[in-house]
Amino acid sequence: MATGTIVINEIRCKGCTLCTTVCPQDIIHMDTGRVNEKGYTPAILVDPDQRCTGCAICAVICPDVCITVYRDIPASKLHRNVA
Repeated sequence: MATGTIVINEIRCKGCTLCTTVCPQDIIHMDTGRVNEKGYTPAILVDPDQRCTGCAICAVICPDVCITVYRDIPASKLHRNVA
């Protein structure tokens, strides 16, 4: 299975919750314990078991482009033998 992670720009996040509704792993949540500089409750990644696949659905739906996706590339794909 593919693996990855995301970084959420919590300062820009306006708390629309769209990313939380589309995450197939259900690992994006709203940080209800605080607000950002603009007064919004930001989204956060809660992924202690590293279940993020880097699918990028959250980044595509984010209207404010707050999510950067990083996807791991297996070593077998990095070093292919070229004949």
